[in-house]
Amino acid sequence: MKTNATYQVRRFDLAGLHGISDKTLEMHFKLYEGYVQQSNLLRERIAGFLDDGKIDDEEKPAYSELKRRLGFEYNGMVLHEYYFENLTRRSTKPRPGFVAAAETSFRDYETWKTDFVGVGGLRGVGWAICYQDAHSGLLSNHWITLHEAGNIAGFQPILVMDVWEHAYLLDYKPAERSKYIEAFFANIDWECVERRTHVEPASHARAV
Repeated sequence: MKTNATYQVRRFDLAGLHGISDKTLEMHFKLYEGYVQQSNLLRERIAGFLDDGKIDDEEKPAYSELKRRLGFEYNGMVLHEYYFENLTRRSTKPRPGFVAAAETSFRDYETWKTDFVGVGGLRGVGWAICYQDAHSGLLSNHWITLHEAGNIAGFQPILVMDVWEHAYLLDYKPAERSKYIEAFFANIDWECVERRTHVEPASHARAV
């Protein structure tokens, strides 16, 4: 059984970012390509278990492991695409829609930023992600571990920051993550963030 479609590697023109070297980007793109390849490979292998329309008891351990692994590889692919997409070498500023959502969800934009930076500085490796609740319109910042662990069901990623060490280790020492976070903010494509933000007055209380 063949799957109907495969995921394609997306290309991002990000050379010349402030504080994030082209060498880091080159390494990072190759890592992302690996997630795309593994996602396609795992989907193909899983499809092979479905050829006869059932999964035998002896097949369940292997099938289960492949399905669990797919969550890691697939989310690794998707989160990297969000991350690369919300970067730009052009200097931009937070847009009104996002700022309004931050002011509704937190006290103000600066409070939202303090919280997001705080999440990015947590010990360990993972992702700092600003999500928007599709029902209330509220923003909230979350720490995501191992790509697939901690994502909030039904929430839309608005701003994604990779804080695995491969995202900055060629440019900064492990203890200098704060410098990488500063560089990340200098390269945010706020127009992209604005497009992801659903601008509508929230009906619920503040998140913080």
